[in-house]
Amino acid sequence: MAETLTNKTWALAALSVSNMRVVPDHASELVSQVMMGTPLKVLDFRDKFYQVQTPENYLGWLDAKGLELLAEKELQAWKKAHRYFFNNISGYAYDDSGKTSEIVCDLVLGDLFEAEESDNGFLKITLPDGRIGYVPQADCISFEEWVSLEPDVEAVISFAKRMMGFPYLWGGASSKAVDCSGFTKLMYYTQGLILARDASQQVKYGEPIDISHKDNLEKGDLLFFGSSAERPGHVGIHLGNGDFIHSSGRVHISSIIPGNPKHDPNRNFVAARRILTSLDTEGIMRVRKHPWYL
Repeated sequence: MAETLTNKTWALAALSVSNMRVVPDHASELVSQVMMGTPLKVLDFRDKFYQVQTPENYLGWLDAKGLELLAEKELQAWKKAHRYFFNNISGYAYDDSGKTSEIVCDLVLGDLFEAEESDNGFLKITLPDGRIGYVPQADCISFEEWVSLEPDVEAVISFAKRMMGFPYLWGGASSKAVDCSGFTKLMYYTQGLILARDASQQVKYGEPIDISHKDNLEKGDLLFFGSSAERPGHVGIHLGNGDFIHSSGRVHISSIIPGNPKHDPNRNFVAARRILTSLDTEGIMRVRKHPWYL
């Protein structure tokens, strides 16, 4: 296996969502998730799990069945391939483009795969592990279109509201289920941006906003909650007028305004950061500038 690591030190997440754990054990704590096609740096192998590093430098252990190992030359070929971004909350890849097709696998928002044009409004796709499927073209945008997006707050909010009621999951970072920072990270990923993984990391990046005056807040700002601004335990996305959408129990809308029916007096608002005024700074990288993707 050491030889495998020597020759194949890269990988692509191969399932719609692959789980990252603290230690190489299925019973271990879930620390994060990666979507299909996410490029990963392979660091170690133990007990049928690979230790990997994500594009935002997060570490965890993935079941070997959840990734496809690549040599450097294979990664370079993938970077040049005709790729598509799955741009819907959820869906399926089918074994044919006809009406009686069988399901090959499920797909979630943010999955990446190689694809070519096909008939009947479907793309013929190749998954990282080589499986072939057909996906409605309307559910996808080309990789080039995705990474060329000018990040748009209204688009972030639109995707966020489409996840209303979705369940909270500690370590969740996909549109199947999310924790608070996994939710904010995923929503900005739809705009071709890679944020840090945890709330305690996200609070360090972006333009700091003076929260003493609520009028300073704008739509799309990340709002942080906890005992201190230095290490918050919760984050959400500002919708305007003090409302914010976040994952806690489920994805829902709350308010920072005391007296508002949606206000939670037990949630202490400690900091805010603006993302779109700090593109290409530490902790806020465009996919198109990340060397693992291009």
